[in-house]
Amino acid sequence: MIYINRSEDTELTSAEKFTPSNGKTPSYHSIVIDKFHACSYHGCFNCKSEFYSRAPLDKRNIVEIECDGLLNCEFCVLENGLEVFPYDFVIVKQNDELEIAQVKSIGEIVRIKRSSMGLYDEELPVIVRKMNSEDTQRLNRNLKDEERAIGFFKKAVAQHKLEMKLVKIHYQFDRKKLYFFYTADGRVDFRELAKTLAAEFKTRIELRQIGVRDEAREIGGIGTCGREFCCSSFLNNFRKITTQLATEQNLMSSLGKLSGPCGKLKCCLSYEVE
Repeated sequence: MIYINRSEDTELTSAEKFTPSNGKTPSYHSIVIDKFHACSYHGCFNCKSEFYSRAPLDKRNIVEIECDGLLNCEFCVLENGLEVFPYDFVIVKQNDELEIAQVKSIGEIVRIKRSSMGLYDEELPVIVRKMNSEDTQRLNRNLKDEERAIGFFKKAVAQHKLEMKLVKIHYQFDRKKLYFFYTADGRVDFRELAKTLAAEFKTRIELRQIGVRDEAREIGGIGTCGREFCCSSFLNNFRKITTQLATEQNLMSSLGKLSGPCGKLKCCLSYEVE
């Protein structure tokens, strides 16, 4: 915990109000880290957080990123003394493939988040460099080709008579892969479609079926509460939402209002039981 030396006759400056008594540790580091280690309770009202699992703090220099190509991966290792900040665009290397990503969080808060998720010392992609002018030109070319691929994909789907709804297209930064994200009511046999797409774009094709909740996350929007969708703003994974949660909160009488834009029960129904 943090203790600040103060006598009744001494008025603290604005800087001193957030300085620990030892004078060695930055204030944000002390507040977050000390409470994280001092509290052993789940859902503690002292630190206003809930940790479902604990893992040791990973001492590597790790940053949180957002990237369409690195599926199921939200963290990267920062090496060679490179310094990045939130909202920076960086080039990430994984398995001899390059992808572009945007930095979301850095520093100790990333270590805490990974520890709460039970992540420690796993293999992670590496940040190669910050995006430069040449990378920007390549990115713009990829974005234009993604736009042109939309029309061809829809025509190919109609040609093969498949029931698929395109959500997003993503060109890997080094153009070794082209991702097509789609939704469908059931499983789709897209083998012939993949051959058609590979012949047109001359690269490896990956067709990824996602759920309607993932679609809502990708598209984004404003919920009935007036705030950005939880899935787009801060949720890392989706929990199972059932009508039992609505029953426990006496909300069954307004069940029709409890569905989100995705057609599923709203994620916020689970917040009251956490």
